[in-house]
Amino acid sequence: MSRKPYSTDVSDVQWLLLEPLLLAVLNPSKRGRPRQVELREVVNAIVYVLRTGCAWRLLPHDFPAWQTVYGYFRRWRDSGLWEALNDALREAVRSQAGREAEPSAAIIDSQSVKSSAVAGERGFDGAKLVTGRKRHLLVDVMGLLLVVLVHKASIQERDGAKSLLQRAKQKGFTRLSLIWADGGYRGQAMIDWVFALAGWLFEIVKRADDVKGFQILPHRWVVERTFAWLGRYRRLSKDYEVLTQTSEAFIYAAMVNLMLTRLARHPALYL
Repeated sequence: MSRKPYSTDVSDVQWLLLEPLLLAVLNPSKRGRPRQVELREVVNAIVYVLRTGCAWRLLPHDFPAWQTVYGYFRRWRDSGLWEALNDALREAVRSQAGREAEPSAAIIDSQSVKSSAVAGERGFDGAKLVTGRKRHLLVDVMGLLLVVLVHKASIQERDGAKSLLQRAKQKGFTRLSLIWADGGYRGQAMIDWVFALAGWLFEIVKRADDVKGFQILPHRWVVERTFAWLGRYRRLSKDYEVLTQTSEAFIYAAMVNLMLTRLARHPALYL
């Protein structure tokens, strides 16, 4: 890297952690043209877009050409690489904390965000008075992302949750047995549906009737903290993407960046 570094660049330690995972997922072929750009610089450029919120075309000229960077991001999105990296790093962070690689409990919630003027599906959330999209997250008790689903904001919580949990079932979390949710998902029909889907218990965390003002709810605060983590990335301040798949990829990429930062504090465990 001959250019002057940006504060958003992945550090040497972070790259030592990420590069083997990246190459393992990419499984590069010996056929075809040799790669003309450094993968680390591509990752740095993607993180720069994610952290600063700039358009692809406005990438600083000392990064690889924006068309090249966007091409890599799009191919990695379509191949599921960002999700695969998220899964691998989540297991490493959980192991670092002395936990099993797979969770036994999870928390679900959604966040409605405004969308930009670009094309793409959007809807109106009457409860939050937001025209845009919903980000549905399923996280473990550490706040680490298990599954994300982005859809138009007009879809109700229970309907969005069903699509999200079907994705979670496809991922095959063998230890998962309990999911906490807020009152927006209440209803015996929802509880029965989740149990029929995968044998998971679906528990509603209710707010106490006699408490006025703000109240921290058990377990529920964990997913709220995850939304706050995502708020550090300006590209996620609104939904700027045409495709919901791109929105999901950026969320996975943000979590990859967050977990790399955490793992880099104790690199001797992995290097």
